[in-house]
Amino acid sequence: MKYPIYLLMLGGLPALAADELPETVISASKTEELLKDTPYSVSVLGQDDLVNHAVRTLPEALRNVPGVFIQKTAYGHGSPYIRGFTGRQNLLLVDGIRINNSSFRSGPVQYWNTVDSSAIERLELVKGPGAVLHGSDAIGGTLNTLTKSSNFRDHAEGWFNENSLSYRYDTNSSSHVSRLESAFGVGGQWGILLGASVKDFGDIKDSAVGRMENTGYEEMDFDFRLDFALSETTTLTMAHHRIDQDDVWRWHSTTFNSGWEHDGHEAAAGTYNARIYDQERTLSYLKIAGEESGSWLNKWSATLSYQTSQDSQYQDRSATDIRTDNIDLITWGLGVNLESDLGPGSLVYGFDYYHDEVDSSGTRTGRDPRTQRPIADDSTYDLLGLFAQYRWQPLASDKLELTLGARYTYADAHLGKVYDSSLGEDISTDADWDNLVFSGRALYRANDCWNIFAGISQGFRAPNLNDLSGNTTSRSGLTSLGSLDVEPEEFLTYEIGTRFVGETVSFGASVYYTDIESMVTSVPATSGSSTTVTTNGQDGEVYGVEVDASWKFAPQWQVLAQTSWQDGQTETLTYIGGPATEDYISRLAPLMGSVSLRWTAASEKYWIEGRVSAAAKADHLSNGDESDTQRIPTGGTPSYVVGSIYAGWQARENLELNLGLENVTDENYRIHGSGQNEPGFNVIMGAKLVF
Repeated sequence: MKYPIYLLMLGGLPALAADELPETVISASKTEELLKDTPYSVSVLGQDDLVNHAVRTLPEALRNVPGVFIQKTAYGHGSPYIRGFTGRQNLLLVDGIRINNSSFRSGPVQYWNTVDSSAIERLELVKGPGAVLHGSDAIGGTLNTLTKSSNFRDHAEGWFNENSLSYRYDTNSSSHVSRLESAFGVGGQWGILLGASVKDFGDIKDSAVGRMENTGYEEMDFDFRLDFALSETTTLTMAHHRIDQDDVWRWHSTTFNSGWEHDGHEAAAGTYNARIYDQERTLSYLKIAGEESGSWLNKWSATLSYQTSQDSQYQDRSATDIRTDNIDLITWGLGVNLESDLGPGSLVYGFDYYHDEVDSSGTRTGRDPRTQRPIADDSTYDLLGLFAQYRWQPLASDKLELTLGARYTYADAHLGKVYDSSLGEDISTDADWDNLVFSGRALYRANDCWNIFAGISQGFRAPNLNDLSGNTTSRSGLTSLGSLDVEPEEFLTYEIGTRFVGETVSFGASVYYTDIESMVTSVPATSGSSTTVTTNGQDGEVYGVEVDASWKFAPQWQVLAQTSWQDGQTETLTYIGGPATEDYISRLAPLMGSVSLRWTAASEKYWIEGRVSAAAKADHLSNGDESDTQRIPTGGTPSYVVGSIYAGWQARENLELNLGLENVTDENYRIHGSGQNEPGFNVIMGAKLVF
């Protein structure tokens, strides 16, 4: 039985027209499968959803997915917390290529905003450990960002050429975002997509703080993709993406932040004159993929990738303390994925390899520059993985399906120049680790509408260059140092869930529990010190519940709702060499949820949707959260309820108009752990012209 796409509500899928999302997902098992039949918690967001719901950045696209909240240290940054984990403990992929690299810092980071949201075709988020298929870092979740293409195989024979110009304007921040896109080629033979995005984000304002000066920034992006048919079943792809962000301020650290008080909760003012980030990232890749009928090899692909990134920071703390740091990084990648029938089931297997080359530099007034590098200079990092996953139906019927997988990982770090303060000179050192992880999943199809899934998955994260040699500013001005003594993190997650997909009603729920062992964290160097040191200082647990539902109660009306709850504790060192105490997981998500009501005209030419999002007070704070006074108010982050309205109109065959009224009651609120408040009342106007 084939169900309408609007009923496939996996993990809070937004309300969209029935033809706007694919029925399949590829990221959960590295092979195409029906969304409703995957034994994982998966959320899929389509390109139209990003436009219709006024998504500004990649992280914001996940804001209504259960089990996820988006922390924003800066308006130009954004780090999703997925099932209690963030930063380098979540894995970001672009077209299946690993974006995480060995310079990624701990905690909420800025890297997920270095993907142009305007160039996205769809997003596939797999929640929970994905270490077997995707390797180190895939702990809280794995997001695969699938970018736009010409879709040349979907065009009839002969020349095609499709062009579009889109524009949006935000009244709250006087922001302008535009994109010019062109797809052309010969149907069934080859196609090219060219895209360019220009973004000028102004300073945001709210009803309490007012205009938050220097929260705006500029961005320019470019993407190119060529797809060429080598045969009816084999495609060669060449692609290039570039993103450039300038003057992204960490506003909370600066004197432009005068503090915030709300319902008796108070966040501290900033003290720096300036704290500014610039980010540049490129990704180029060559991929060949094919299918073979009647062969031992059903599907195969090989991808060669080349990435560059430049991450620089300027801090003006005072006239006598000005600091800079810069990381230039090159990553080479090679991945091979294969799929074969084997006995009663199918086997997905292959390998991936990534090689980082790092140059690092830093300065500080009156200090030796060697002591100010953000990570070790002249360093390399290698990550190799071999994986296999087998899926089969052990019974005569097709009701039960089992999936077993394993991955071997080898990581090698060479630190070329690390300053040793006791020797007063640079030293060089090496470290390596290996690990074997397993996962087991089961899917039981009770009937055509209802299934139950469960799984046990190991997670693994090898220490990276930042763990080993980092020298960064964290939280509200702490100095965070790496350590050469850290060892890998290990996790074990149990999950059980269910899905019901009927003609007018759908429902999904999942419960998870993750056991944490030797998680790398930063603790004070000594009791009361403002300098923290990286160590394997946390054992603990995080667990939660996620629920989503959809009801199409009339031909043109639909209600969607989602909610999530989590809790977690750790045994954390109070300082290096000190005793361990029980503590909350850092930035533990509060009870959150949203509900929306959508009406679509019978002609499908226009629609309107109202959405209410809410979060309870986030007052389960770790010791580190309580000291992060510029971002987290005293006693925790206050609760909020925010209402928004979205609408769209297909005014002409080639003209689409969109309108968003966000935070219609001008609520004064902040997402837990963020460095600034969310915008007050905001009108977002968008248009897309196809020619």
